[in-house]
Amino acid sequence: MSTHITFNPDEMLQIVAPDGSCHESLDPDLDATALRRLYRGMLLTRTVDIRGMILQRQGRIGFYVPSTGEEASQVGSAFALGPSDWIVAAYREPGAAYLRGLSVESFFHQTAGSGKDLLKGRQMPSHFGAKSANFVPASSPVGTQIPIATGVAWAAKIRKDPMVTLVYFGDGSTSQGDFHTGLNFAGVYRVPIVFFCKNNQWAISCPFAKQTASGCVAVKALSYGFEGVRVDGNDILAVYVATKRAVDNARAGEGPTLIESFTYRVGPHSTSDDPRRYRDDAEVARWREKDPILRYRNYLERKGLWSAEDQESLQAELDQEVDDAIESALASPPPDMETLFTDVYEIPTWNLREQLEQAMQKVGQ
Repeated sequence: MSTHITFNPDEMLQIVAPDGSCHESLDPDLDATALRRLYRGMLLTRTVDIRGMILQRQGRIGFYVPSTGEEASQVGSAFALGPSDWIVAAYREPGAAYLRGLSVESFFHQTAGSGKDLLKGRQMPSHFGAKSANFVPASSPVGTQIPIATGVAWAAKIRKDPMVTLVYFGDGSTSQGDFHTGLNFAGVYRVPIVFFCKNNQWAISCPFAKQTASGCVAVKALSYGFEGVRVDGNDILAVYVATKRAVDNARAGEGPTLIESFTYRVGPHSTSDDPRRYRDDAEVARWREKDPILRYRNYLERKGLWSAEDQESLQAELDQEVDDAIESALASPPPDMETLFTDVYEIPTWNLREQLEQAMQKVGQ
């Protein structure tokens, strides 16, 4: 892969066309194992999404946040990171979490709020994370993760730690003050961070055109003194190339990059949302034709790396993985009462011990 690509925020980087044809000079030339891993990550994300939506509609879980249509943006960007790098998430990046090592079983335990939930039932469903995956759990308030991620990167620079921080957020976050605070600080102090905006066109029901007079998000980086990149967010190789370059630059001490990944939220904002009230079916249909998974599958087939048999085999494998994860999560009891009082202090204070004792007496334990 060339390291001398020059990006223009007014242009959009694309490597793989919808029919699977490729801009050969920009192809990152990943090996077959890596290319297949990218495809598996996207298909796993879509498979979990389908089942998650069904589970919520059946009343078996309370809430779910889908990410259908955004799989390439998640998986391609996370694939560009090194093992010691950190992700500070929004709540629509499960594909990035799986790629970093979060198991599907852990994801469903969190969504169900079971006793095996790594977060002990303290977060909303679909607000996952894991220290072992260097993946900070999401928080629902829009954009608040941006200055936090900037602080993580600033701390790494102070410690001379070579890690890079990647922070995800949607186009709605660019209308928040936290976006400007985080980017301004990062630009001034040249911290090792990649700001990754998944511009999926809708901040719940607010279209992107009503959020800014700028032509795109990427151009905003110029105000803060660093590079902005606009990429076709449904092209996983373009996302990977743009993010890898940004990560390498950050690690080399060249400061932050803002990436705008131009994609689309095909489903609702969450299972509490009805997108039919604010957008028409024709718009959704146009974007379904740009499906990132189908595009990448076309690319793999052109290279002789994928077949109908491969597809059938992988889908069966993922279906079984998801089935097993759901069965485990829904069969698990809720977190123990004691977890209400743990993780506040390393050594519990007298009043916490007293409150725990009273709570246990109330529930008869």
